Amino acid sequence: MHDVIIIGAGHNGLTCAAYLAEAGLKVLVLERRDVVGGAAVTEEFHPGFRNSVASYTVSLLNPKVISDLDLHRHGLKIVERKVSNFLPLPDGGYFMSAPGVTQAQVARFSNHDAMRLPEYERRLEVIADVVRALLLEQPPNLTERGIVGAIEEGLRAAQLAGRLNKLDLTAKRDLLDLFTKSAGEWLDVWFESAPVKALFGFDSVVGNFASPYTPGSAYVLLHHVFGEVNGKKGLWGHAIGGMGAITQAMAACCRERGVEIRTGVGVKELIVEREARRAGGVVMEETPIARGVITETGESFRAKTVISNLNPKLLFGRITPQDALPEDFRERITRYKVGSGTFRMNVALSELPRFTCKPEPGDHLTAGIIIAPSLQYMERAYDDARQHGWSREPIVEMLIPSTLDDTLAPPGKHVASLFCQHVQPELSGGRSWDDHKDEVADLMIATVDKHAPGFAKSVLGRQVLSPLDLERTFGLVGGDIMHGALSLDQLFSARPVLGHGDYRTPIAGLYMCGSGTHPGGGVTGAPGHNAAQVVKKDLGR
Repeated sequence: MHDVIIIGAGHNGLTCAAYLAEAGLKVLVLERRDVVGGAAVTEEFHPGFRNSVASYTVSLLNPKVISDLDLHRHGLKIVERKVSNFLPLPDGGYFMSAPGVTQAQVARFSNHDAMRLPEYERRLEVIADVVRALLLEQPPNLTERGIVGAIEEGLRAAQLAGRLNKLDLTAKRDLLDLFTKSAGEWLDVWFESAPVKALFGFDSVVGNFASPYTPGSAYVLLHHVFGEVNGKKGLWGHAIGGMGAITQAMAACCRERGVEIRTGVGVKELIVEREARRAGGVVMEETPIARGVITETGESFRAKTVISNLNPKLLFGRITPQDALPEDFRERITRYKVGSGTFRMNVALSELPRFTCKPEPGDHLTAGIIIAPSLQYMERAYDDARQHGWSREPIVEMLIPSTLDDTLAPPGKHVASLFCQHVQPELSGGRSWDDHKDEVADLMIATVDKHAPGFAKSVLGRQVLSPLDLERTFGLVGGDIMHGALSLDQLFSARPVLGHGDYRTPIAGLYMCGSGTHPGGGVTGAPGHNAAQVVKKDLGR
């Protein structure tokens, strides 16, 4: 019998397993797919062409997780983009951001914005540092665990309040703005140039089916800037060998520490037993306790503790017996907001694209190439998708990782990731994504081709993943790469539900370690790290 069973070998499940095994626990990880990694995987999608087929770029992976799991020794190498972002514009111009050049680039559009940029970056970094400091901590949790638990959570809340109180008044106001306002409102205060606001505002709609003027989208922008690469804050990079190199290194660490990983084993049902609490010989109540899992083939595995790396909708809606959940909790999980409006493509290319605004190959092709010239364009894309099913002038971010990593494609050829928005997570009018995804894929390629003529002809093969495909393949419900919207009612102590922001669930012995818990989505490893600390404490390790 194992001490711990972890459902799902995504990066957070592997991170959690590694920490628990290091503490001397016997850990079994069960993965439905035939490969570990969840959405952080590298696969051949066209003969001879490999790519990070779902998650596609590195920045948010926590440095402590990298160090504690010794990922570099296990083969992980991360290189930085030579240019951070590249924004082609309809008038034939472009805007680039990169260390040491962003301010000069901004000045091409607005001297006012160039003068404002250093203060904008400084104040945003102050708040990003606040978020970074909370990433690897258990949030204060509203508790019904009696006076001892209440004191413990009160002290945790007091420590947080003490930190926030050290901020000056300007920073406190900025913190409130970034957690409640829209990205558009935040950026409109700072800048006047549409391209500048577009490049900085793009992060607010990444994995977020919303307009950049939707209240709360400023936090989504913030969520994407607290990362770092090789010790350099705010940068984005590429894992040599693709995102699967991260999870393969994690799996190697797990196996070295004695973790048993089984692939091709889907979990169908959680085993929940009831333990009676008696007083004076009278049964006062029965407490549901997780005792193991039943697989899709009918095999049973039992353990003292079960940890889920699944989206909360899948955990509590599909594999947990409904009578084991309190009614209010069950109802709130049904209302848990998921669905990110993401349409994901991987393409094999015969040659590098040549953009009209900058036709010669160069460092700009190592960047995140953003096709969305203004916040208003993004807002129209969202409105159109809500009405039509997908935007007919979509937002596309393209990365060409083979410019940094020649292991992904044959010599002279390339691979590109297309992260496309906005589309309805679930098509309205009874339509199925299976019937429309190729039509939308053609549109996405045509959108790039408008800015880089000849791109469509260079496509040798493609992999198309609609929101439905992302759900079926990777368990990303509604195509939601974040495992749930990053809205104020689903953050920190309220992720996924207020009262269970501490990685524990209403079922004793059942924990959560996925992106549906604090601090949310992205390939961070933080939820897995944090959940492991809670489990170790509960198990006396």
